[in-house]
Amino acid sequence: MLLYINYPSWISPYVFSFLPVRWYALMYVVAFAISYMLFSYEMKKDGILKMTKDERDSLYFIAILLLLIGARLFSCLFYSDTTYYLTHPWMIFWPFENGQFVGLPGMSYHGGVAGCILGGWIFSRKYKKSFLQIADAVCASIPLGYTFGRLGNFINAELYGRVTDSPVGMIFPTAERFSADEAWVREIADKVGILYSTGDMINLPRHPAQLYEAFFEGIVLFLILWFIFRPLRIKGKTKDGVIIGAYLFFYGLFRFIIEYFREPDRNIGYVLSLGEGSENIALFTSWLNISKGQVFCFLMIILGLGIILFAEKRGRNDDKRKNRKTEKAVKRKKH
Repeated sequence: MLLYINYPSWISPYVFSFLPVRWYALMYVVAFAISYMLFSYEMKKDGILKMTKDERDSLYFIAILLLLIGARLFSCLFYSDTTYYLTHPWMIFWPFENGQFVGLPGMSYHGGVAGCILGGWIFSRKYKKSFLQIADAVCASIPLGYTFGRLGNFINAELYGRVTDSPVGMIFPTAERFSADEAWVREIADKVGILYSTGDMINLPRHPAQLYEAFFEGIVLFLILWFIFRPLRIKGKTKDGVIIGAYLFFYGLFRFIIEYFREPDRNIGYVLSLGEGSENIALFTSWLNISKGQVFCFLMIILGLGIILFAEKRGRNDDKRKNRKTEKAVKRKKH
């Protein structure tokens, strides 16, 4: 009995066999479009932040441009050969390899967030809008679109998770194979029903981590922000900045946990190897082995909590100042 799932053979990374257009790229276009439509809906219905269509277009142009730049820079400087890119900076955005167009294959989510935040801040300064109100509205609309980005990763059969013997394990065709001469490889192969011979290189089942992320960092996070925090903000029960704080906190929390199911980048491994079995990054062996992605997620969690506390305190102080002004105005009228 086979206790794993084969990656669907009918899935192709290309939209059309005769055109070099990948589903991954198309999914990100869909993600941006969904976010833009939800953001536009907020502008019309919520009544907190007002923008013209031209202003919305400008905001998304700046935010997406800096998102892409930030995602690429983070990927090159933190997840790739940093020395190479520092000495060959023109290669960071060079989309060709060996004479073929490959686009920008390495993109970092955390760098994208930093770039998007910078873009929102630049827009707020230029158009004299509240940065926290912009950030809240954008963050409430992002996660549902993000779901499609992770589906694009799944279609590309990339960013798969660690080796597992659980029934949800999936064999990805592009995954690294392991020698049957190793005891742990034989043990997992036997558990899931994979036949092998001595010396075989075996493709073992892995967690479909892209789907975990699409669900928790996309759908679940969207439901939390859109149907819990957004209504509270509309009713005035939370302050400007709480939604972006909640976004950073919950995304960081979900991603930190899911990182235990994802295999760290092989060229990096763990940045903190405090538990046993850290030499084998293909298997989960300890909660104390921490990846670089988890470090960034931990910083997101702390930053998110800090923003929530700052936003609530700032909002209460603003309310007190308004109340004092109102009281003074009432006293002046009485006299």
